[in-house]
Amino acid sequence: MEYMSQEGYDNLVAELHELESVELPKVREAIAEARDKGDLSENFEYHAAKRAQARLLSRISFKQKVLANARVIDMSRLSANSVQLLCKVEMTNLASDKKMTYTIVSPHEADIHEGKISIKSPIAQALLNKKVGDVVEVRVPAGVMKLRVESINL
Repeated sequence: MEYMSQEGYDNLVAELHELESVELPKVREAIAEARDKGDLSENFEYHAAKRAQARLLSRISFKQKVLANARVIDMSRLSANSVQLLCKVEMTNLASDKKMTYTIVSPHEADIHEGKISIKSPIAQALLNKKVGDVVEVRVPAGVMKLRVESINL
């Protein structure tokens, strides 16, 4: 089961619709055009289009499975008492005294450029169920980070 926000669910539905209604017909058209060019055994365009179709069908299947197992979280039932999924957490790196703010989201919604980190990431795992003022140590590729939770918002 995958828990996610309504926004993440809606984005996934839109992406699946785009793949099925726009991308798939394009690939099928490319296959048809390549087939019309003759001998399929040495037709590079045909084989490339078939590979593209296989990749696209795989992506569509994956998105369908994610949506089949998705559960949208009711934001009204969440509390900001401790860090959990869909919380916006402000923290301070105690080594550099640098402040960071991240929203903890499902792996399918993660986007570091938007400040959204996966609940499966080492930082999110270390922060789960922590309260304001708690200090956590997180093992990251660069070593160990000490973080202090400054605020938790929904």
